[in-house]
Amino acid sequence: MGVRGLAPGEDYGGGGRAGLLVDQMTKMAAPLSSCAQGAARRLATRAVSRGRLSAGGGVRRGALGKSPKRAVFEVGDSWQSVDVKSAKKKAQPKKAASKKKTPKRTVAKKKAPSTKPAPRADLGLPIDGFFAKQPAHLRPIVDELRKLVESAAPDADSSLKWGMPFYTIDGTTMCAIAGHKSHVNLILSGPPGTYDDPEGLLTGEGKTGRHLKLKTLDDLPRDAVRGWLRTASKLARPRR
Repeated sequence: MGVRGLAPGEDYGGGGRAGLLVDQMTKMAAPLSSCAQGAARRLATRAVSRGRLSAGGGVRRGALGKSPKRAVFEVGDSWQSVDVKSAKKKAQPKKAASKKKTPKRTVAKKKAPSTKPAPRADLGLPIDGFFAKQPAHLRPIVDELRKLVESAAPDADSSLKWGMPFYTIDGTTMCAIAGHKSHVNLILSGPPGTYDDPEGLLTGEGKTGRHLKLKTLDDLPRDAVRGWLRTASKLARPRR
């Protein structure tokens, strides 16, 4: 049968001896833990009830055992130990730290580079510069073609476009002259079947025009070119 604990100074049937013992053990256990104090008081009660305390005995000293979970007291003529293991506290669930929502940064989308080529620096300039820079073996050809074009359409406007002389009437392309390393092209605007070419001198299967390729001035069919230029001029003019 167990024996209840005594409060400090309480008598346990033997005068004030038990109360004094409880006080002594409680004071020694105080530096350890609150759990050790209660255990020391229960130990003092058992020591008195079981007669383990001699007439001149008392609690002389107390110490922690090898394990910090036990305390050892010298009670009377013998050593007594008590379990001072504190009760485990229920682990409280940690509150999740509230994360502050950071506003999303809107990153401006980079525009894809334009695939369109940048306009040439000579766009819209007079055509004289084109003829002036042609090599000697091609200069006679481009000069002759210029005369034929201006004769067929004196009112045509001319300017550089893509590095070539373009001739237009009321904003509509009539023809163009292109210079290459070894030849010159006369470009005639118009859909397929526009120009009469029984000898097959015109080349190119484009939907917007055909061209005459010339390597020497002797290759120039003047009469055929005059007819094609008249057709191109008529096609470029607005219908009335």
